[in-house]
Amino acid sequence: MVGTHPSHHGSPLALAVDIGGTKVAAALVDDHGFLVPGSTARAATGGVGNAAGLTHNIVGVVADVLRTAPRGARIVGVGIGSAGPVDLARGAVSPKNLAALDRFPVVDVVAAAVRAEQGDDSGDVPVVLRLDGTCIALAERWRGANRGARHSMAIVVSTGVGGGIILDGAMVSGASGNAGHIGQLRLRPADAGGPSDSGTLEGIAAGPRTVAWAQSRRWLGQTGEQLAASYADGDPVARAAVRRSAEAVGLAISNVTTLLDLEAVAIGGGFANVAPDYVDLVRAAAEESALFPYASAVTIRPTGLAGDGPLIGAAALVHRASDLALRGTVEPEPA
Repeated sequence: MVGTHPSHHGSPLALAVDIGGTKVAAALVDDHGFLVPGSTARAATGGVGNAAGLTHNIVGVVADVLRTAPRGARIVGVGIGSAGPVDLARGAVSPKNLAALDRFPVVDVVAAAVRAEQGDDSGDVPVVLRLDGTCIALAERWRGANRGARHSMAIVVSTGVGGGIILDGAMVSGASGNAGHIGQLRLRPADAGGPSDSGTLEGIAAGPRTVAWAQSRRWLGQTGEQLAASYADGDPVARAAVRRSAEAVGLAISNVTTLLDLEAVAIGGGFANVAPDYVDLVRAAAEESALFPYASAVTIRPTGLAGDGPLIGAAALVHRASDLALRGTVEPEPA
């Protein structure tokens, strides 16, 4: 392997893999939660129409990253965060926005890619899978906006809406590994004749749904970036659309906080940047929705990790396993 970053010579590194609706990304991450410079690789998932093509892209990204490993570095584990639902017992994923990955055996695919690249050097490197929202919650507690909070949640508002939960310092996976699917929390009944997920947080607040809502009210733009520009220009439809998204996120936070008594929530994702006051609008909606003082006391902040959160969180599955009570949870069945 070619050394590219001597400061990581001999240090334990995690191979972090993030699989989402538009791309697969991977990187090497050290045990302090920092990406090794030059180790990140990406490839498309959205628009790739079959499992073979997606397998090719995932394997290629893993191989590209491993070839950047510094000389003498130790790959001590692989963490995979994926859009869900996930099936931890089988090491498989069926992402809602990637039909070609239905019951896709991602743990086996990534493990094989590591063996192919490293040969006997790969040894018994563990491969751990979790929901991508769970990984982001781990990242925010480790290095992001939720540091110091024992009871926290992370939410990503983007093409979809995802989330993850930390309670008493430990991640919450649930019986099947799918705890944290806040985007599918139903805030109102489905629209008659509309999509089955209308009325869910994702169906209301996600970027494409917000753009579509604005278009239905004769806004002429096409993208989230254009909606952001219209919002900045004071366009009333754009401003109403952004407020509608933020208010739905705030309501969902209030509901989860009332149930779980959270201390802190971090909000990330590309669409959370659609307006400079988006998080302020979320915060106001959450406070207005809360019925009890403890629920209105939750701290709501923008992410502290920018775009690196998913990979840092996937690496936390390796580097922070004992601290975050990952042991004893469901793992893939042995082959």
